[in-house]
Amino acid sequence: MKKFILKRLLISVVLLFFVSLIIYTIMRCMPTSYVENQARALATRPGSKSYQEWVSQLNAQYGLDVGVLKGYFRWLSGAIRLDFGDSWYWNQPILDKFKDVIWYSFFLSLAAFILEMVIAIPLGIAAARKQYSMTDYAVTVFALIGISLPSFFFATILKYVFSIKLGWFDISGTVSRMHQSMTDTQKLLDIAKHMILPVITLTVVSIGGMMRYVRANMLEVLNSDYIRTARAKGLSENRVINHHAFRNTLIPIVTLLGGSLPGLFGGAMITEQLFQIPGIGYTSYVSVMQGDIPFVMFYMVFLAVLTLLGNLIADILYAAVDPRVRVN
Repeated sequence: MKKFILKRLLISVVLLFFVSLIIYTIMRCMPTSYVENQARALATRPGSKSYQEWVSQLNAQYGLDVGVLKGYFRWLSGAIRLDFGDSWYWNQPILDKFKDVIWYSFFLSLAAFILEMVIAIPLGIAAARKQYSMTDYAVTVFALIGISLPSFFFATILKYVFSIKLGWFDISGTVSRMHQSMTDTQKLLDIAKHMILPVITLTVVSIGGMMRYVRANMLEVLNSDYIRTARAKGLSENRVINHHAFRNTLIPIVTLLGGSLPGLFGGAMITEQLFQIPGIGYTSYVSVMQGDIPFVMFYMVFLAVLTLLGNLIADILYAAVDPRVRVN
């Protein structure tokens, strides 16, 4: 197992090198440039330099006056030391900005992920156990609604009903106006209250695919020969489902769990934008629109690392769920 993990880590490092090179090349070709916008604004000041002079000066300042390969290796030498430079738009070190915004996205995505697992897996199993029943049809309809609903549309409905009509929640933001005068417990509850609608949005729009996936895999397992043998031996239906069928259903589900890691830390760009949550998704969206190459570069490489790490975790979980993997 150690040899397998070491081999996968080495492959991941090689993949990350080429992925980061491709991302850096794309970032250098972005049509929107913060440098150009900044140079244009500086050139309008009385007695200032010309636009071209400011562009040349800022490009030299930010290291854009060299070729792509030289610029990439210059960036890579800093990234290895965890020095990603300063954000052009946010005007602070990238890691400092990252630490400020990542926890909003993490707790938002973690709460939605837990609800998704708690709701989707039991409903998917129930739909498979009672195939073509009213339960199966109800779960299927609910799943299709979740798959079909765009997050921006569902979030708008939630805000209209619960914020504008009922007035139960604030329409956006993470804290109330009186947040600073609250006690620590009240502050925590205030933030949690502002996260309810975003969590519901993320859960509903993502739960459908998981329910359909669990149902399809459970149906495949229930039609297997060893399940019929277990039933023929006189085992109870609950033992057949919980002990034999569910364990084998976990194997493909582990793939989704490993792939969910980027979502936990990568942020929900649209949802954070709609509810004005200053998470990593919202911050990255603003950075892209402003042409903030250093921050966008860091964010894309960060997602690549999470994806590779998620695949590695999925492979390790395979061995924990299925002993045959360990034997191989």
